[in-house]
Order: sequence, then structure tokens, then C-alpha cells
Amino acid sequence: MHKDYEYKSVFSESITDYISSRRKAGFLFDNPAYWLYRFDQFCCSNKIQERAISKQLFETWASKNEPETKTTQCNRLEALRNFSIYLNTVGIPSYIPANLPRPEKTVPYLMTDSDIKEFFEQVDLYDTRTTKDSFKRMAQEYRVLFRLIYCCGLRNNEACSLKTANINLAEGSISVYQSKGRKDRIVYLSDDLCLLCSDYLYWLHNQLGLTPEWAFPGKDPKSHIPKTSVDRKFNEFWNATESSASCDKKPTVHCLRHAYVIKRMNSWMDGDVPLHVMMPYLSSFLGHKGPIETYYYYHQVEDAFRTIKRKDAASSRVIPEVRHED
Repeated sequence: MHKDYEYKSVFSESITDYISSRRKAGFLFDNPAYWLYRFDQFCCSNKIQERAISKQLFETWASKNEPETKTTQCNRLEALRNFSIYLNTVGIPSYIPANLPRPEKTVPYLMTDSDIKEFFEQVDLYDTRTTKDSFKRMAQEYRVLFRLIYCCGLRNNEACSLKTANINLAEGSISVYQSKGRKDRIVYLSDDLCLLCSDYLYWLHNQLGLTPEWAFPGKDPKSHIPKTSVDRKFNEFWNATESSASCDKKPTVHCLRHAYVIKRMNSWMDGDVPLHVMMPYLSSFLGHKGPIETYYYYHQVEDAFRTIKRKDAASSRVIPEVRHED
């Protein structure tokens, strides 16, 4: 399920064709579609009539807005630059900048066991704080959805768009299709998580009176819950914790996946399990291109790790240096 925008500028037809071609190639493409929608609005407001992106138009759009971060600026300019490349391929000469602003390098917040415990306490309390029937249903969905993300290391969009047909309770697994990089994979559930999913799907069937297509339906059961709604709810639950008042950086939904990776790697190191043997399995489990991409999770917050500090003499041999391309 994609977020569709109505484009109205002189570029509307080209933008629609471009987005369609990328999605047919298997890309989600929601973020670029949003920035091109913003660009489309910008063109309408400025009464742009020429169906080509000039250097002046690109640079006017490129001007950094006061509230936005460099990362946000980079994302919207990258979307327009790639659209310019597309226009050139279909015979519409357009300006393609050689370089774009570099995004900010941010170190993610590593959620501790205490943070995780507090967070899920707030998730479970949500049912007691709401009275509407639709919100009551969503409260049950959040309990399972966030646990799947944390316990299986799922990406937010993978959990949101999970179909009931792709949950195999007999084998205790879920199938993730066409995720990032157009990868498919099978993720296995622990016994207690499989039981939770079984109880949840039985409850969901009774609530809706039929077997829904989506494991986590939105307020309209015909569609799955939007990723943006999960982002907002994560913030709400986190802000209700005591930990939120003392942390210097706000975590995101992705931090649950990050915490899963770190906890798994620390567990192996504590048990003297050879990482070079296990990392290919963890990489496949997460849907990464390879172990190096998974190692990067660890290096992002290297200073925070008790295991690396305790095994400092061996860490350079166990965990290779990772150079991440911008």
C-alpha cells in the first residue's frame, strides 16, 4: 500500500510516470514521492511553466529552510536530482548537480533493557487509557506489533505491511517479501512470541468477524496501519516513560530493531560464541546485504558497549573495522 499524492504542476505527468516506473521495479518509493509532491506544490506556487528543471529552479528549491536539518535537505534534493536524471532519459533536458549537501551523521540512541521495559509497560497500559472501540482494537495491535519489531528485528514498514497469510503458526515463522533491496526472507519466532501471535490472530478474527488481509489493520480494516502512525505512537509511548526525561537523544522505532541486533551480538560475545560464524545468519535474518552491514549497527554506538570494553583486547579481531559510505 503506497501513499498516493495528487500532482498538479507542469511536471505532474512526468512525476507520476517516474514514480510508477520505480514502483514497478520493486521500490517502495514513498519518501521520494513525498518530496516530489512538495516540489510539485512549490512549482504551482511559483507558477513554473517550463517542463524542464533549470539550474536556477533547482538551486531555488535547494535553499535550506530554516527549521530543516541537513539530512532532510539532502533527502529532498536527492529526490529531485534523481527525477532530473529521469527527465533527461526521456528527452527532457534538466539540470543535474554534481554534488549535494552531505547528510548529518547521527549516532542512534541505544535503548537499554530498562528503557525497553518501561516502553512496553506504556504500550500495555494504552488499553486502559482509551475508551473508543477502534482505539481499543489498535491498543491490542500495538502490543503485538512493537514486540514483533523488537523480538524479530523487523523494520517498521515490514511489520506494518505484514499479511496474515504470511504468518505460519505451525512452523513458527513469518515471511517477509520484497523488503528493502527487494529481498525476501523467513523470520522465525520464539515459542512465546508464536503463542502471542496465535492468540492475537484469533482475537483479531473475532473482533472483525473475518480473517483480515493485514496482520495489523489500520482504523479502516481494509488497509494496514500506516508507518507514520506507528512512528507517532512510538513517540507517545516513549514520552510517557521516566527514561525519556533524562535521555539526551530521542529514540525512534528503528531503535527497537537496533537494540535487537546489539543484544544478540552482546549475548554471543558473552557466551564466547564465534561472531564470524553467526554473523552471516544474523545478516540474513535482518535482511541485510551481508555481515558488514550488520557490523555497522555495532560500530555506530561502539563506545556504549560493555562487552567491547570488557573484551577490548579481542574486539579488533572479532569485530572488523567498518567504513560506511555516505
